[in-house]
Amino acid sequence: MHWIQLVTLLAAAQLFWFGIQVGRARSRHEIKAPAMTGEPRFERVVRVQQNTVEVLLIFYPALWVYGLTVSPVWGAGIGAIYLIGRFVYAAGYTEEAGKRGLGFMLSIVPTIVLLVGGLIGIGKRMIGA
Repeated sequence: MHWIQLVTLLAAAQLFWFGIQVGRARSRHEIKAPAMTGEPRFERVVRVQQNTVEVLLIFYPALWVYGLTVSPVWGAGIGAIYLIGRFVYAAGYTEEAGKRGLGFMLSIVPTIVLLVGGLIGIGKRMIGA
């Protein structure tokens, strides 16, 4: 399970990094708190962080259930794809909103795989397979 733990903490560190980027963009574009709008580039940086929070609410439990019921190694590998996808998403979205598609797919598909796989893993254990 140490691989699942590592991916969990890397995802937390990634979210922390995205938060730092929001603070830097706020300073660069002179957006005073609590304002969340103004400069479009700032808004895109904020959206990267917020969308990551939204997806993490699904990713974390899916990662852990998959790791516990299917395979921690495979779960961590799928989770690593998610992490790469989030960085690709952030790079594309902060440049231009229309460039977020590949990164979104690279993070949402692994999340769905973990979610569905975890449900199947639980189902198999519940019926004793």
